[in-house]
Amino acid sequence: MRPSFMITLFIAATLAMIGLGLAAAPERTPQDRNASTMTDRDAKKQISSAGFDVSPLSREKVETLAQKLTPEQYRITQNAGTERAFCGTLLDNKKDGMYVCVVCGLPLFKSEHKFISGTGWPSFFNPFDAAHVAEIRDDTIGMSRVEINCARCNGHLGHVFPDGPPPTGRRFCLNSESLEFFENGQEIPVESRPLPIETGYFAGGCFWGVEYGFQQIPGVISVESGYQQGRIDNPTYKQICNGDTGHAESVKVVFDPTKISYEKLVRFFLHLHDPTQMNRQGPDFGTQYRSGIYTVGAEQLATAQRVKAEVQSATLFSGRQIVTEVEPTKTFWAAEDYHQNYIENTGRSCHVTLPAAFKAADIQPVTMGKSK
Repeated sequence: MRPSFMITLFIAATLAMIGLGLAAAPERTPQDRNASTMTDRDAKKQISSAGFDVSPLSREKVETLAQKLTPEQYRITQNAGTERAFCGTLLDNKKDGMYVCVVCGLPLFKSEHKFISGTGWPSFFNPFDAAHVAEIRDDTIGMSRVEINCARCNGHLGHVFPDGPPPTGRRFCLNSESLEFFENGQEIPVESRPLPIETGYFAGGCFWGVEYGFQQIPGVISVESGYQQGRIDNPTYKQICNGDTGHAESVKVVFDPTKISYEKLVRFFLHLHDPTQMNRQGPDFGTQYRSGIYTVGAEQLATAQRVKAEVQSATLFSGRQIVTEVEPTKTFWAAEDYHQNYIENTGRSCHVTLPAAFKAADIQPVTMGKSK
């Protein structure tokens, strides 16, 4: 065989492999792969819209989890390896269910998004949740590709290409060995289940201080400042400051009810600010600064009304009427980025009274925040 023909054949084969997503890249060690992407878990969990904890695991935790893997699973997920085409055990799986990370159990893909691509690897046109799959530029074979990893443990999954079917036009090309399949009706392990989270909404004047106060509570997963109970969609700070949109500056509190009860959050809130001030809080005037508890479901509504009545009867509020409105929540619109984590980022204080609120709700805070 002539050398020129062999070179041409090699190039053609390589290009074909690249088109299928197979082109073998140099395998990397776990240390190489995680040097810039793997960090310790944040103090506050990162929760996906599907309700799963996607906070990055530490390398030590991943190494512990990886001990259960087979040599082939370890090679692929920890060293960015690739299994041979048409050899994966899940390639022809047509059962209904979900595909989870073989390392940490995070749900990654659903059977309803699986399609036959003809490439030799399990293919999907959409992930379980966009926050569950991390996309990273990969230049290891001399061309730019997009590697996909598990967002929680950084385990290598495969690559994503822009040649999939509608509606996304994307092809998530997976290694079977990086996945574990659970058929519908099969018992799902704890690590593959969503968190038992709930959401509460509170308005108590300027949202900066209210946000910071709730951030100090163990069991609170995330707090976001925004606008609520108004008459227009996607309001801006400038619009709500005019006082004619009906919105209140509020905070969205995502919490773990197994660690902190909604009742304690309500009690904390009613002592965090002055709930007897109508359409104002301290120096801030206007309906956007009104006091409100916006409930999700009948149980939250009943709890908020009961706790409000109990607090009203306390000696602290003798002769003063609590004007906090309690009503079912309407659409919450997130505030502009510069309002988020404002006190933490700027060091400024606000109107809230943290020590008294913690004491009233019998909460031991993560840290004692600023107050005045």
